Amino acid sequence: MKESKRGRVWRVFLGVALTLFFTFFLFGPPVAFAKSGAGEFSGRAAIAIFAATYLVIAIGKLPGFYLDRAGTALLGASLMVGAGVLPLEDALRAIDFATLALLLGMMIVVGNLRLSGFFRLVNNELASRMRHPLALLAAITLSAGFFSAFLVNDAICLVMTPLVLDLARRLGRNPVPYLLAVAAASNIGGVATITGNPQNIMIGSFSHIPYDTFAFRLAPVAAVGLLVAFILIALLYRREFLTRERLNSAAAPAHAHGPLALKSALVVLAMVVAFFLHQPPAKVALIAGSFMLLTRAVKSHKDYHEIDWPLLLMFAGLFVVVAGFEKAIDPAAILARWGLARLAEAPLLAFLTAGLSNLVSNVPAVMMLKPFVQRLPDTQHAWLLVAMASTLSGNLTILGSVANLIVVQWAGLGRVRIGFWEHLRLGAPLALLTILFGLWWL
Repeated sequence: MKESKRGRVWRVFLGVALTLFFTFFLFGPPVAFAKSGAGEFSGRAAIAIFAATYLVIAIGKLPGFYLDRAGTALLGASLMVGAGVLPLEDALRAIDFATLALLLGMMIVVGNLRLSGFFRLVNNELASRMRHPLALLAAITLSAGFFSAFLVNDAICLVMTPLVLDLARRLGRNPVPYLLAVAAASNIGGVATITGNPQNIMIGSFSHIPYDTFAFRLAPVAAVGLLVAFILIALLYRREFLTRERLNSAAAPAHAHGPLALKSALVVLAMVVAFFLHQPPAKVALIAGSFMLLTRAVKSHKDYHEIDWPLLLMFAGLFVVVAGFEKAIDPAAILARWGLARLAEAPLLAFLTAGLSNLVSNVPAVMMLKPFVQRLPDTQHAWLLVAMASTLSGNLTILGSVANLIVVQWAGLGRVRIGFWEHLRLGAPLALLTILFGLWWL
């Protein structure tokens, strides 16, 4: 998706800020290198590679080249190996294949749900049963939030956005608030479980927090957040929702494969139950995804097109980049040097996470924080705070999460414009209120 001029300026500004920070970090007071044998040269090389990788990720691509974020992560990982920061064997061990397997399995599961027409059936139910705009808004908010809680939120946005856009047009409504509801609710719903979004999947792997414990601590935050999103959207678009006008039924042929949709729903239900029974999420997701491929209704290559291969590549590359950075420096000494011993305090950690998430996006932000969070006294509580803040801060700006960009891109294809400020007037108060509630709750 092409960003607006304002979006590009914002990215460049943030990238310059990040560069200045790491320039001081590199050439300021002596860096505390790890005692693992990393010399000053390899230490500074690791920091330079780490900084350059995150700079390009913050901007979105390397100026003058067609190098995107996934390619940047791969290049950074290769440079870590080439510069001798990490031997190839250590680089391969740094890749968390359980995280990649969980993501891969979830992508196949969601892709099969989409291909079966399951989401079209849900959309048709909304079109036929909702009789008031507020009821439709509530149904869309709850649907996006619920599905995002158990299935990766970016995938839910890919599925729901065109369906909601089509539904709003068939009903003769303004599509903007309903599309904003999809983006906001998918971000908020994703905070509820380990499988809600990519950064939670990583955090689940890093922290080893059980699926049910994670959900017990953060699902209430998601529930309150969905209510706040519903209220704010209704208030911001009063002309659309505060009306006595009734909606006419706008049901359309669903074009779904009934048996496959039923099978897909049952597999998802079994998968979620297995998560709560403390089965390894990666194993469960891979088995579920593989079972989804066993069908006579959809050719396997269509499922493969549903997989976000660049995201998996970016994950693998960032694992190596962060491992090289972590090996080259002493995180505990750096925390002390930068006066970040107070990082264990919830407000500081939450708002630092929120800021980084809007600077470099939430997945790279979580990767960046990993070496430091693992040194904090209560790592489980710290990881829950990071999961909460990195997810909810995604609502702050259009650039705050991939889910927002997906919705805006699909809206643009449908000739519906959602501008930077249009999103910000909802996203800023929503992100602030939900993060504050999350801080209080945790």
